[in-house]
Amino acid sequence: MISGLLASTALAFPAMAQTEDPQTPTSDLPSDRDEIVVTAQKRDENIQSVPISIQAIGTRKLDQLNISNFTEYTQLLPSVSFQTSQPGVTTVYMRGVASGGDGNHSGSLPSVGSYLDEQPVTTIGGTLDVHIYDIARIESLAGPQGTLYGASSQAGTIRIITNKPSTTAFEGRVDAEVNTVAHGGQGGKIEGMINTPFSDWAALRVVGFYQRDAGFIDNVPGTRSFLPTPGGITVDNDEFVEKDYNDTETWGGRAALKVDLDDVWTVTPTVLYQEMRSHGTYGFDPQVGDLELQHFYPEYRRDRFIQGALTIEGRIGNWDVTYAGAYLDRRTASSSDYTDYSEAYDNLYASVGGLAGYFYYLDNAGNTIDPRQVVVASDHFKKTSQELRVASPSTERFRVVAGMFYQRQSNLIHQDYQIPNLGADVSVNGSPGTLWLTQQHRVDKDYAMFGEASFDISPKLTFTAGARAYIYDNSLIGFFGFGRNPGVDPADGRPYTASPFNAAGSSRTGVASCFLADGRTLRDAYLDGSPTNTLLPAVVAGGPCTNLATYVGGELRPKKTSDQGVTYRFNLTWKPSDGLLFYALASSGFRPGGINRRGDVASYATDVLYNYELGWKTTLADGAVRFNGALYQQSWKDFQFSFLGENSFTVIQNGPDARIRGVEMDVNASLGGLNLTVAGSYTDAKTREDLCATQICIGDGSDVLAPEGTRLPITPRFKISSTARYSVPIGSGRGYVQGLIAHQSSASSDIRVAKAAALGRIESYTTGNLAFGFELSRMNFELFAQNIWDERGQIARFQQCGACDQRHYVVPITPRVIGIRAGTKF
Repeated sequence: MISGLLASTALAFPAMAQTEDPQTPTSDLPSDRDEIVVTAQKRDENIQSVPISIQAIGTRKLDQLNISNFTEYTQLLPSVSFQTSQPGVTTVYMRGVASGGDGNHSGSLPSVGSYLDEQPVTTIGGTLDVHIYDIARIESLAGPQGTLYGASSQAGTIRIITNKPSTTAFEGRVDAEVNTVAHGGQGGKIEGMINTPFSDWAALRVVGFYQRDAGFIDNVPGTRSFLPTPGGITVDNDEFVEKDYNDTETWGGRAALKVDLDDVWTVTPTVLYQEMRSHGTYGFDPQVGDLELQHFYPEYRRDRFIQGALTIEGRIGNWDVTYAGAYLDRRTASSSDYTDYSEAYDNLYASVGGLAGYFYYLDNAGNTIDPRQVVVASDHFKKTSQELRVASPSTERFRVVAGMFYQRQSNLIHQDYQIPNLGADVSVNGSPGTLWLTQQHRVDKDYAMFGEASFDISPKLTFTAGARAYIYDNSLIGFFGFGRNPGVDPADGRPYTASPFNAAGSSRTGVASCFLADGRTLRDAYLDGSPTNTLLPAVVAGGPCTNLATYVGGELRPKKTSDQGVTYRFNLTWKPSDGLLFYALASSGFRPGGINRRGDVASYATDVLYNYELGWKTTLADGAVRFNGALYQQSWKDFQFSFLGENSFTVIQNGPDARIRGVEMDVNASLGGLNLTVAGSYTDAKTREDLCATQICIGDGSDVLAPEGTRLPITPRFKISSTARYSVPIGSGRGYVQGLIAHQSSASSDIRVAKAAALGRIESYTTGNLAFGFELSRMNFELFAQNIWDERGQIARFQQCGACDQRHYVVPITPRVIGIRAGTKF
């Protein structure tokens, strides 16, 4: 696809040289002033007429700021925060609705919805980092969007709206960049688009891209020693020492076909393919050095997704009708060094000789082996969504939007914790070398009916009311845990009785909890002297048996949780004059409950967010200045709290209530050749009750993880960004200088007070970008620098396991990047 784009460009250059007027006036150049039309309320509306807190970054701004991924555009969205460990493993938060610890493949559903055009692409375990190119706009809807967008839009919604095929004329563009990263290597990207009309009723738009992000973290030489001393094991990482360890390549394409069936009905099928390959890890160990770490096994991540979507738009009478359906298939595969876990538990059991003295990390000959671990994992995520909605004419005094929605998403989970050379008898059954295995299948289903109605009480006053009735049905089935030695104890005579039971010596977790044909577990039969040779086969392929299920009449069925409810929205809008809008809003959003992948932990319930908001939108100086803002208070009921529990296994439970107050504002001014944007937020988010190790506190304070009044983690209290662009005519073109400054204050890395102290705070930082360029009507050239003073801004802090307090990692923003980019349109 990219080769074809380049070939088309080569053919186009001579024609341009012959036909382009060298005296093209600068008035033919695109304007720096954006007039943004959004579809946040399922209708085309000017952003200044939408009575909710919404920010939109249009095509022109996305191009000017050279934005290509999630991290770059969220700098400009003051209500958005996130935590990540590497590209593709990102959890998004809005307005401080964050308890931390999310993002696990079988954790809570996200609290922020993600959409690509009309289709939801919200996924478990990491937001899709869709490559940004040829995008019409990015819309950020802050606050609960439960009425129109439903589950997982509890705290807000981010929508990526692509440019659609046009039957007007053939057009295309190609853009290229090369760059170098301080303390790192070289990167770059090439992107292209072609829009081809086939007739006055059909057109095809195709986008292709390739990007390489240079590495900047070094895996430096190091050793680890394990007890006993003397006589223990010392290992080094010489085989994996590498400079610029964490490079990433991303490539893919997007195609959309628009067909006007007649003057009323349009069909738009689209397909998106993207693949990302990351090497190394994006967190460094401050104890080792700046942008350095010491890891001991191969580390990589592959993330591939493809989405096919179909949108049908038309009218029945004077009512608009829209159908939006999509199928998303996402596969990930990764390898992660887990040496920190072995190091932590070797220290934990130091009094009994470390891992060698407490566990049974033995090879087939019974010899003690190197205890380091590596986690080899994969997820296969599928999502089907369908929405049908109708909308009455927007010009009427009484207006309605209503529809039905269904989605089914599933995830086939594989997590293999390996110790090379681990003996078969102490490994997970059927998987020699595997200490612990998770092999599970998760399914989340949502059904909903929704509607919103607006009535103009007067020409200046409008009341809107909406509701969404929902049902969810979530399930989980499979295996987790250690193996069980299949050998026979001569004194017992039954299989699965030989000692040691597994490498951890565990008699409870894993195969010991698998179901037998009579519905009991292997452990139950072992303890009461019953036969132990009737294990039911694994329901999820790849596991040794099944221990996470419900036994019914000889069958193993998924564990399930379901619920139903209603979310609402009430809005009063006042427009005292042109350019002035004020609104009062009350809304709610929800996040479905689910099944803990540890079978001995109870399910967790829905959590609900209630939002109360006052906002304003002003357009001044004949549209040259826009000043928008909102004040809000939110009540978060029984919030879902994820943490690493026993054996560093993710546990989710409902915590206490939280109260969040805040303000967000943005100003945009176009004054002659100067375009200035400033956006900022203040967020005050606190718990209202003690957070305890269990949902119901003991009462004596011994189990309190975070006392009442503890600030919620991840979200900075202050976040502000400003962009400025000044352009001047130069001959037939225009030269410009552009800058960006972004600042955010510090934030807690974990809601649990002790764990937050061990991890350290996510420190505040300020970063800036600078660019100089020149553009003609068809070509542009730019020299740029990002993070110009090489700030070591912190995106997140994490550790590899619940007990791994000896080492924590910092995920930094990219160090200073200097590069050039150029593009042409044809």
